[in-house]
Amino acid sequence: MRIEAYSQVQQIYKKEKVDKSQKTVSASVSDQLSISSVGKEYHTAKQAIAGIADVREELTAPLKKSIQAGTYEVSTEKFADKLLQKCEEMR
Repeated sequence: MRIEAYSQVQQIYKKEKVDKSQKTVSASVSDQLSISSVGKEYHTAKQAIAGIADVREELTAPLKKSIQAGTYEVSTEKFADKLLQKCEEMR
């Protein structure tokens, strides 16, 4: 193995390394952001939904009143029918 050849290769490598670093310093890079039409539509839909209440008070208010008054009753027959209906839908 020749040691001289190694040092010559190393010197060449150092020159290339310096040249590359000088190029990166002089180059300017700019970032850009582009949003697709699907992304814009998603954002518009998200904003529209954010303005809507999570709970429909016109449906839940009567139920809350009857529960608080202790008059809310569940029909076991209706409950069983709906339970069987859901089981059939899942098959």
